[in-house]
Amino acid sequence: MTSIRRTLLVYLLLGVAAAAAVATWFTYNEARSEVGQLFDLQLKQLAYSTRIDDLVRGRQPALALPDNRPAAGVSEILTQIWDRDGVLVYWSRPDASLPVPVKEGYSNATYNGREWRVYTHVAGTHALQVAAALDEREAIATQTALRTLLPLLALIPILGVLIWYAVGKALQPLDAMSRAVARRRPDAMTPIPESRVPRELLPLAQSLNGLLARLDEALSAQRRFTADAAHELRTPLAALKLQAELAARAPDAIGRGLAIAELQSGVDRASHLVEQLLTMARLEPEGPGRDALPVDLAALARDAIVARAALAADKKIDLGLTRASSDPVRGDPASLAMLIANLLDNALRYTPTGGRIDVAVERNERASILSVIDTGPGIAPADRERVFERFYRVAGSAGAVGSGLGLSIVRRIADAHGASVDLDAGPGGLGLAVRVTFPAPAPAPA
Repeated sequence: MTSIRRTLLVYLLLGVAAAAAVATWFTYNEARSEVGQLFDLQLKQLAYSTRIDDLVRGRQPALALPDNRPAAGVSEILTQIWDRDGVLVYWSRPDASLPVPVKEGYSNATYNGREWRVYTHVAGTHALQVAAALDEREAIATQTALRTLLPLLALIPILGVLIWYAVGKALQPLDAMSRAVARRRPDAMTPIPESRVPRELLPLAQSLNGLLARLDEALSAQRRFTADAAHELRTPLAALKLQAELAARAPDAIGRGLAIAELQSGVDRASHLVEQLLTMARLEPEGPGRDALPVDLAALARDAIVARAALAADKKIDLGLTRASSDPVRGDPASLAMLIANLLDNALRYTPTGGRIDVAVERNERASILSVIDTGPGIAPADRERVFERFYRVAGSAGAVGSGLGLSIVRRIADAHGASVDLDAGPGGLGLAVRVTFPAPAPAPA
């Protein structure tokens, strides 16, 4: 399992180690360079502090530091003196074979299989050469550089502990938030306090509070739906029970036949109510327009009309598609088919025998419009907004087999597709005209 603390520790330590490595490299090279310059200066000081005549005449011992020690850390210093004719007149070791000096200053020479650093000082008619082995100087320079780096290397584990502690301290608010969420009851939807939340965790707290608010709204909707469904199912179930009892107590076959017919009608009403309740339940948790596809509304309308042609013919209702635009809208085909089905079922339910239902799909520059116009009793202006509420039924419509959910389902599907639903009177002020307006899709980018 991925750990934020471990990830931060690893990356921070890698960054510190990389910075330390770069600093170490520069420090090491700088320390060696500084030590080398100090040794060069030491050779030069030794050369300038020596009286060449006294050394040639034997009145001064071999070169040494002022306290008669060889150069610090250097086991031996070679010394040679040449005259103007190139004759070696003095040497600290008989087997020394430093090259004849050409000019004053620093140079490198190989002697006895070792590299030597040589400083030549010209004074009068003589040239003094002072030399020290380079390998000893390099060893001393390396030791000095490493001693300089030891404190930096020792800081890395200390920094690791400090980073671990600091990351843990910084993540404590996140741990506290996690524990607070874990301790919550399933029905606790109160928001997380944001007053003491660090700035970096504030977006997470706000997102969680938004999620809790949406969950609370969804649970409230489910509770309302369950209560409404239980209330609405109570009546048809009681009616079914009563009709079954009447059928059982019927004195003759004619009475039983009438009671059974009423029982079948009650079963139809209860079945329709259950079907509508299931449809509404499917629409509650998630929006039906989430997977938008190009949908031909005219084709869906034709299919819905064909599926209800027998029912319309049985009531002698003229049901047809008067206008059909082929321009598609974007949406979920199954949900839009459900929307058209509910509009047609409502129109067929309330349109009297011999009436007319006209379906049209039109398109203008701004929108696509689906309209269903019937010659039924219509809906009074005062009720046109309330009919979209669950289980609301217009006064005087008790005789129709309806659940009060059809237009509520239509509104929810339309809202999910960004569409609007408008109710108006039909032509001549008779019947009901339902228009669902879908916004035109945005033009494709060039």
